[in-house]
Amino acid sequence: MIYQWYPGHMTKARRAMQEDIRLIDLIIELVDARMPLGSRNPDIDEMGKNKARLVLLNKADLADAACNKAWIQWFSQKGIKALEINARSGQGMKAIQGAVSEVCREKTERDRKRGIQNRPVRAMVAGIPNVGKSTFINSFAGKACTKTGNKPGVTKGKQWIRLNKGLELLDTPGILWPKFEDQTVGMHLAFIGSMNDEIVVMEELALELISYLLARYPASLQERYGLEPDGTPLRILEQAAECRKCYKKGGEADLGRVSRLIMDDFRGGRLGRISLEWPEAENEGKACVL
Repeated sequence: MIYQWYPGHMTKARRAMQEDIRLIDLIIELVDARMPLGSRNPDIDEMGKNKARLVLLNKADLADAACNKAWIQWFSQKGIKALEINARSGQGMKAIQGAVSEVCREKTERDRKRGIQNRPVRAMVAGIPNVGKSTFINSFAGKACTKTGNKPGVTKGKQWIRLNKGLELLDTPGILWPKFEDQTVGMHLAFIGSMNDEIVVMEELALELISYLLARYPASLQERYGLEPDGTPLRILEQAAECRKCYKKGGEADLGRVSRLIMDDFRGGRLGRISLEWPEAENEGKACVL
């Protein structure tokens, strides 16, 4: 299966983001903690040159705790401030204001020397679809100021949100990039729901996920479905259908239905805390191939 999704509105959103970059002091980039590099849009690196950066590993509660800590250290070694957060529960949110002040210290000092005081930091909130930008803004602001949803592409246009006298946020639509050079990145993005499920073959996706779990987190299948992780991915999928009573008329296993169930369980954290990328693989140029 070829993993690719770049609907027309993303081209328009990318152009708008290029225009808006000149208006902002800081890029707050949300990434999915389960794949911190694969969920970073490389276009943002190019567009955001010379801007202060803050990376937020959102949905940290769904990712391997040890892996989260390793990624925070990895970003720090690259000179990038990164924090673990869970925008939905509020975990880690209190540390963000201080982190913004830290990464924007040079900007604040420049303003002070020019006699400019109390000018708010203008920050762009960027990230790929379904990474949780709107949920983050709502949580950070303490009120529902953007539309949220569990489907990629909910935010269609830009909007400014003034949080306090010291910080303004610009929400932007989630955009991917036109072509995935590494199809494993595309597959992992499909795992976490950042691609439209309607364009993927759910059975193939579930089989790929099972294969990954067998290699990295075999206990997750046993604990959730009571399955011994010693069969082929297809056999395990069939057994999961039996376990969850997913049958078609006539008693045949409904692999499509159980595939959707398994993907929902993964995305909802019901298979445990699972990471798709580890920093040590990045050092070998294989951050997204595990």
